[in-house]
Amino acid sequence: MDKKKILFVINTLSRAGAETAMITLLKKLLSGEYEGLYDISLYVITSQGDMWDELPAGVRVLNRNISNVSVLTDDGRKILRKTCTAALIQKGGMIRHFSYLLRNALSMIADGKVRADKLMWRVLSDTSEIFNEHYDLAVAFLEGGSTYYAADHVNADIKAAFVHVDYVRAGYNRKLDLDCYDHMDRIFTVSAEVRDSFLKVYPEKSSITEVFPNLIDRDRIIAMSEKGHGFNDGFDGRRIVTVGRLTDQKSFEVSIEAMKIIVDKLKGRPDLKPVRWYLIGDGDRRKFLTECIRRYGLENDFILCGAVDNPYPYIAGADLYVHVTGYEGKSIAIQEARILGKAVIASDCSGNREQITEGIDGLLCAFDPESVADTVLGLIYDDDLLRKYGNKAAYGYLDDEEAAGKAVEKLVSLPG
Repeated sequence: MDKKKILFVINTLSRAGAETAMITLLKKLLSGEYEGLYDISLYVITSQGDMWDELPAGVRVLNRNISNVSVLTDDGRKILRKTCTAALIQKGGMIRHFSYLLRNALSMIADGKVRADKLMWRVLSDTSEIFNEHYDLAVAFLEGGSTYYAADHVNADIKAAFVHVDYVRAGYNRKLDLDCYDHMDRIFTVSAEVRDSFLKVYPEKSSITEVFPNLIDRDRIIAMSEKGHGFNDGFDGRRIVTVGRLTDQKSFEVSIEAMKIIVDKLKGRPDLKPVRWYLIGDGDRRKFLTECIRRYGLENDFILCGAVDNPYPYIAGADLYVHVTGYEGKSIAIQEARILGKAVIASDCSGNREQITEGIDGLLCAFDPESVADTVLGLIYDDDLLRKYGNKAAYGYLDDEEAAGKAVEKLVSLPG
């Protein structure tokens, strides 16, 4: 029997949630019960990222030239800007898409926020290399560029698109998409709330849109948490960890302000150990967040750790995982913390509230510094409650694992 040909397309291969989930899915499709059934190719719109070495053997990378520098770093953003400039000028993207860029830029200005990355995905998609191959199934694993590319430039019997973010809050709309979802036979969202948000924009797609939970390698995460090193700063207190990209969406300045409140409230309380907050990740807001930390005098209290290859020993070594963001799709970082048996505090927003049962395996808080600080202080010194929530979180993740396995079967059965 001939192998089914599947093409995956994604925007970048930098260390983030969707990229991690895709690599885990690729590993599953090339091993175990699926081994030998699929011929899998991958195309990365930006040709850029720091996770190429984590791709499983057997994935054929279509990109001719790749960069191993993450788009989340300063050097990576410089490379990406050069890629965008080449697409606009050398490859004619500015001329070809002038009316599209102008129309959508004006619309963003009217809405009060210009999202340059959203504008560029159409240009990058349409100036990317096109391959004269036919596939049984094409999978656009992220909204934006990869979905535009799969819709317009891939020859496949069946096309599927993944949505990993609150579509409305992220700033996507029909004007940007140019009917790309009309080319999709199936649309998978990472959570029910993401599905609801997407269907506000595309209500006619309800019959082909279903939830596909993030696939996470539980055994690997547990094993990785026991390798390498975690904290080595000699801090004798309570540790909070957060993992995420330092981007506008995450709004980590709220966490920094919350930490200032925590520090102030702990003054004059020698009976309580100090608290230190560690943020693991990188992104274009690093300088801004560094300035926030300096302004509040938190250089020894709120630590920007940068991106690390293995964050799991840090999560395992923390007393509490906190994830305060403006909006989410479904945070893989929260799922990983749950796997490692950590109590989680998260902001009460789309994507987060689906993962936490209030008062059972974690706590939800309002998206403001005072609420975050009060919730942290109400939990971080309660060892019994931290242990109870952590145990429930680790056990409850097994339901997510079963749902993800069923979703994989739905995906691979699409070519029929």
